[in-house]
Amino acid sequence: MFQSHRINLPIRICTAILLVQISSCSAFLQRRTIVKSQHQSKTELGLRVAYQGVPGAYSEKSTRELLGESVIAVGRPDFESCFRAVASMEVDYACLPVENSLGGSIHENYDLMLRYDLTICAEHDFRVQHCVLVKEGVAFNDIKYAISHPQALAQCDNYLRGLGITPIPTYDTAGSAKMIMEEDLPDNCTPENTCAIASDLAGRTYGLNCLAKGVEDDDTNFTRFLLLGRKGVVEYLTKSTPAKTSVVFTLSNTAGALYKALACFSLREIDCSKIESRPTSASLLNYLKFRSAQNGGSSKSDRASLPRFRYCFYLDFLSGQFDRNTENALAHLREQAEYVRILGSYPRKSRLVGPVAEAVEELKAKPDADPSAISLVSLPSDAENKDPLNIGIIGFGAFGQSLASRMAGEHRVSCMDRIDKSSDARSMGIDYYPHFESSDFFRDLDVVILSVPMIDFEECVYALPADQLAGKLLVDVCPLNMEPRNVMLKAFRDAPDIDILVTNPMFGVYSPNGKGPLSPNAMDDSWDGRPMVYEKVRVSDMQRCDRYLQIFEEARCQVVEMASDQHDASTADAEFVTRLVGRLLDHKLLPPTPVTSKEYSALNDVAEMASSDSFDLFFGMYKYNERAQGYIASLRESLAAIERQLAGREAYFAAKAEMRKSDRQQLLAETRLLFQELAKSKTFSLSASEAENKSVPDIESDATKDLTMDTKG
Repeated sequence: MFQSHRINLPIRICTAILLVQISSCSAFLQRRTIVKSQHQSKTELGLRVAYQGVPGAYSEKSTRELLGESVIAVGRPDFESCFRAVASMEVDYACLPVENSLGGSIHENYDLMLRYDLTICAEHDFRVQHCVLVKEGVAFNDIKYAISHPQALAQCDNYLRGLGITPIPTYDTAGSAKMIMEEDLPDNCTPENTCAIASDLAGRTYGLNCLAKGVEDDDTNFTRFLLLGRKGVVEYLTKSTPAKTSVVFTLSNTAGALYKALACFSLREIDCSKIESRPTSASLLNYLKFRSAQNGGSSKSDRASLPRFRYCFYLDFLSGQFDRNTENALAHLREQAEYVRILGSYPRKSRLVGPVAEAVEELKAKPDADPSAISLVSLPSDAENKDPLNIGIIGFGAFGQSLASRMAGEHRVSCMDRIDKSSDARSMGIDYYPHFESSDFFRDLDVVILSVPMIDFEECVYALPADQLAGKLLVDVCPLNMEPRNVMLKAFRDAPDIDILVTNPMFGVYSPNGKGPLSPNAMDDSWDGRPMVYEKVRVSDMQRCDRYLQIFEEARCQVVEMASDQHDASTADAEFVTRLVGRLLDHKLLPPTPVTSKEYSALNDVAEMASSDSFDLFFGMYKYNERAQGYIASLRESLAAIERQLAGREAYFAAKAEMRKSDRQQLLAETRLLFQELAKSKTFSLSASEAENKSVPDIESDATKDLTMDTKG
């Protein structure tokens, strides 16, 4: 809704705002329609929710308790595939466990919530009740073995001991019921002497009888599930809705930091229901390092003060995000914390609001669905081609060749350049296409990498055929991200089926001997530990995008997801200054020496890296960085300041030396005058022999020498 201050805007401005919003929504809906049409299944698309496990798992039962029996539950092999299915729009939500009253927190899902940009929409406390499931005709007296997940067997240990049943651990609770149905059992187990410990839903799913229900030793076994979606429900929370908010934050390593953070809530009488610490994920730790460098903490001493183990704090508190006290508490927390992210603000105790509640009500109004249609075990993306990616590189310069050297080992790589690069491509086993064969170049590509100088980037993008890029991932590797991002979005605003990924692989491409691109083994070493910053600007095929990013993860890069504007503000400036200094440090200023310090070697590396880059790349970093001229001016001022300091110090020592010389001459003159006066005095007497051998000037010379020696002493 428009805010009240917008009412007074001129009609033309309001109309323009409306048109922009309608255009952006239209593009999103068109992209969502295309994605859904690509993933259309045989069943009618309803409320699709992913869970971890096979049909009949406790996660599926929890999903149906929360959302109704008619929800389309999609079993996934692991937790991350559930997150990926929601992010790629293959399903609407994911229902995942985060903590158990007996087993504790499920840390993997907490870590995945940081990696994926999903929001908590609801919570559900699920009562875990274990059942004894057997094949038709089997009685208690026939059971010798019980198969299930180790945790489930441990929770029923006393019950099984009392019946003399031997527990045998398997991979899953519902999976054990499936094993009895398929008669795929461990050694010595048969369908006639084996039971499964699983949910009653698993029994119905696989046609097994339930001999006993609630056989767990502790009846306080509850698991808390979260419903995660792409968009939150905070705007649908009313003052009468009991709400809960989940946040994650990091703190500096100072005394009382956690106490001060919690005081933000306690001072406002906000009840905290849970707090837990977890080691910081690699991506968040990299982000904090960037933040530390951006805020001036780039010195070696500052980096050394950072502890090796950084921790995130996950906090749940019983209040809505838009409550006045909550807004003040979160604002106060942001002043205390280095990083704060709201994971979601949602209703408590299995309540549903907003689009989730509307979808559930629609399902209740529909007739009972076919059980096979509401319980799925696969998604269309599971059947996608798992072959290596077809990667095309436009611009086969030094950096393009370095990328091809690394990627050609596991993927099919081709290149296209204005200049004939066929010999370079042939030496690396890569197909080269001239510009007049561009249709053949684009035909079967999955990923198109734009490795061109920034000054040529816009011209290159607008020359690309949008129809041939449909369904492909377009990637740039420029040192700045905002300019390429804006250019690609503007050029392909009417082509939403073109995925856009902006990246900045921050590593050099020169070889140790300076001759040609690196070999694959050398490339592995040059990428190891180097940052690779990216932003998913517009991605519908999340699996393909993740497969591309995995290339850098496998090369042991520090892969960091960062918004383009933040990247340019925090890293692009540093990269420009590094290359500026490297171009100033040519080989004349850095002559080879037999013995070098680490600092001198580092300067040589910077100069070598800068000399390996083309000047067009450096000029692009200058042209599209509005702060570049300021850094050059600062460098000029710093050099002038150093020259002034050196000149001032030199003048100081020269003046000091001149003063010492002048003082010495004056002292000698005064001493000579003193001795002359003493020689004329009647009180000054000499022996007859001394008077005969020495004259007054000789006496003056001896006295002067003694005085000079005393002065030096």
